[in-house]
Amino acid sequence: MKVAIYGAGAIGGWMGVKLAQAGHQVSVVARGATLDAVRQHGLRLIEGGVIYAEQVKTSDKPADLGVQELIVIAVKGPAMAAVAAHIKPLLGPQTIVLTAMNGVPWWFCDGLAGELAGQRLKTIDPDGAIAAAIPAAQTVGCVVHASCLSDAPGVIRHHQGNGLIVGEASGQPSERVERLAALLQAAGFHATASAQIQRDVWFKLWGNMTMNPVSAITGATTDRILGDELARGFVTHIMLEAKEIGARFGIPIDQAPEDRHAVTLKLGAMKTSMLQDVQAGKAVELDALVGAVRELGQLTRVPTPYTDALLGLARLHASTLGLYPRP
Repeated sequence: MKVAIYGAGAIGGWMGVKLAQAGHQVSVVARGATLDAVRQHGLRLIEGGVIYAEQVKTSDKPADLGVQELIVIAVKGPAMAAVAAHIKPLLGPQTIVLTAMNGVPWWFCDGLAGELAGQRLKTIDPDGAIAAAIPAAQTVGCVVHASCLSDAPGVIRHHQGNGLIVGEASGQPSERVERLAALLQAAGFHATASAQIQRDVWFKLWGNMTMNPVSAITGATTDRILGDELARGFVTHIMLEAKEIGARFGIPIDQAPEDRHAVTLKLGAMKTSMLQDVQAGKAVELDALVGAVRELGQLTRVPTPYTDALLGLARLHASTLGLYPRP
């Protein structure tokens, strides 16, 4: 299968190496130091103490790579506008676009019922450019349950986890998704097909919409955040707001925040991806993780004072560092 990885960071690089190892014709859209590193040394993955290197075609111009059968988009939210502006040469009428991203995606409401069905979230896609560039009928969501780090440009270290959940952006099951899950399984992933990917997106977000920005502001690992009684209480209140929002649009969560805290604590002293971005001087994806939840709260008429406070503090902190475009 012809596969393009758009965003060869931690998750995209990991998936790219595994798919290349499985015999797929993998290409990578990259730029700068990552482009140079992949051209010189291949796309490299450190896993189980072994370094794997796969020679893949790479370019900073998607037109050089041609039409693909599968495109894996694995960028952070702030980069999506640029992806939408340049992805067209990779798209054919049968191309599957797999979005392996954190937070609320631009297609999230396509799979909801009621008054939110098909709603475009201004926080994520303010002018509709992303939805216009990537056909909804060709879009498949992917929730990643794995921890990978980028040791250096083009060098990925797999830490733990191997899970991928895939599902149609429309929120409906399909044979196409079953085939895609089987392809990913054959490449070594623990891949499952979701009957409604929005549920899996929302459940993962329920935990990382708090841990990510709080860690970015404080510099603390997740165990320290949850070990502080006041910080833990703040996080709990935000999760309760998000739980009520989800219930309003048809995705109830049957856990209590304390249940998720217990799971997070088992992971130990985890440094979140947003904290890593802040420390590396990279833009942070607050819109997809927090801003979209606030917008969904407004649309469902759920008050979100704690979520608002988190967003205000996190974006002020990030914008002061030059890592978030809005004041």
